Amino acid sequence: MARSRAARLSDIDEAALALPEVTRDPPSGGRPSFQVRGKTFAFARGPRKDAVDPETGQPYEDVLAFSCTAEDKESMVSDPDSPWFTTPHWNGYNAVLLLERDIGRLTAQEIREVVTDAWLAKAPKRLATELLGEP
Repeated sequence: MARSRAARLSDIDEAALALPEVTRDPPSGGRPSFQVRGKTFAFARGPRKDAVDPETGQPYEDVLAFSCTAEDKESMVSDPDSPWFTTPHWNGYNAVLLLERDIGRLTAQEIREVVTDAWLAKAPKRLATELLGEP
């Protein structure tokens, strides 16, 4: 099987909007937030003092957040070569962070999987079951 191409920001939109009952705010353009039945599962976060560039000391302006399970979070952030990270502010919260500039370190398939898993973490059980085709 061929390796999936490098991920692009547009892959997040495409993956999220392909899932059931997803809304995007703003509806187009801008730095988005995605919800399923009013629950946010992925969003572009504004600069905060808890996520700073170690070289400049300035807050990152391109942080993306994705909901996940506690197990997935541990796995995703434990690899030192992973683009996924967390900050003390996110301790106890099931989400991982990614810098927009690092999205190309992932494949389009990996982004689709992370977005789908984020959706599954917030979607109502019945809706998730329908997507997965499980009884």
